[in-house]
Amino acid sequence: MGAIEGGYLGDALLPRLGEFIRIRRDIHAHPELAFGEHRTAALVAGKLAEWGYEVAAGIGGTGVVGRLRRGRGARSLGIRADMDALLVTEHPGRDWGSRTPGVMHACGHDGHTATLLAAARLIAEEVEFDGTLNLIFQPAEEGAGGAPRMMRDGLFERFPCDAVFALHNIPGLPAGHFHFRSGPAMASSDNVTITLRGVGGHGAMPQAAADPIVAGAALVSALQTVVARNVDPLHSAVVTVGSFHAGTANNVIPEQAVLELSVRALDRAVRLLLKERICELARLQAASFGVTAEIDWRDGYPVLVNTQPETGFAAQVALDLFGRERVNTDAAPLTASEDFAFMLEKVPGCYVLVGNGSPGTPGACAVHNPGYDFNDDIIAPAARFWAALAARYLAHRD
Repeated sequence: MGAIEGGYLGDALLPRLGEFIRIRRDIHAHPELAFGEHRTAALVAGKLAEWGYEVAAGIGGTGVVGRLRRGRGARSLGIRADMDALLVTEHPGRDWGSRTPGVMHACGHDGHTATLLAAARLIAEEVEFDGTLNLIFQPAEEGAGGAPRMMRDGLFERFPCDAVFALHNIPGLPAGHFHFRSGPAMASSDNVTITLRGVGGHGAMPQAAADPIVAGAALVSALQTVVARNVDPLHSAVVTVGSFHAGTANNVIPEQAVLELSVRALDRAVRLLLKERICELARLQAASFGVTAEIDWRDGYPVLVNTQPETGFAAQVALDLFGRERVNTDAAPLTASEDFAFMLEKVPGCYVLVGNGSPGTPGACAVHNPGYDFNDDIIAPAARFWAALAARYLAHRD
């Protein structure tokens, strides 16, 4: 590790950095939605093969894995990047702006992919190790479950990993600063549809109807008591009613109202409590207004839990590379969600956060925003981090 800590890998990467900025911007200009990342996957597979990786494509639909084996070491390491874009219309003005109407890389997956490609070449050409490196390029992170689909397709059976790592850019934090948290680090995310069914009628004669709108309005308020009065104040939970649809005219009481909820927790037991209380409250609240409640609960992403040994290991790599001033080893948890959590349920590892830009800089624009763009300045430090992590994790052991 002496050469890495002395900056050798950074020096080796700098002359090639322009190539990966161009790749990032090319992917940004050609965004692809979940399980439609055919162009991106082909680009990734071609580059990995060019640099000497064994390439497997079509895993979980459009997923790609590049495997590099050296020596006789039994250890194996996985590093994952996501590839999909979002249904967001990008603000105009960039030369590399999206060429696909209504679709853009609004979360930085173009940058995550380009960064791992930069690391892939750096590792292939500059890093000696003893073991197996699996670079996992995953489709469909944005709500479509690309991680579990790759796993159902035999990801970890075909490419066993002793540990797996991933990273995500974070707008609002200094560019190239690394943040680590052991234990629960990102929330579970469940999606719930509550359909309240009543009896429609004339708005002038509400006594002859059973109004689902009134029941729904009361339910919106009542749902907030689940967090306020059922969840331990020392734990975090979110119950958001993001959509409420009912009625077509001001003088007609409709037959139904539909509420869409986002439910999040940072603890598995709290997640179960939220489900129990929300379902119970919806049914009883509806009954109190003479309507019924049909609940469609769709389990989403689980709580993302970083394992302590792997998190400590990754944090130490970052500390050795960048120093204490650029590394936070006790970052706050986030109530956003990530389907890398599924991989961490199967294999120990860590999800790393990398600052995309401080407040007041272009990199501070929030993800999932039409004005967002990945900060190309973080490709080099993040790729260098991946290369150093691989070198140390797969170092020769006598």
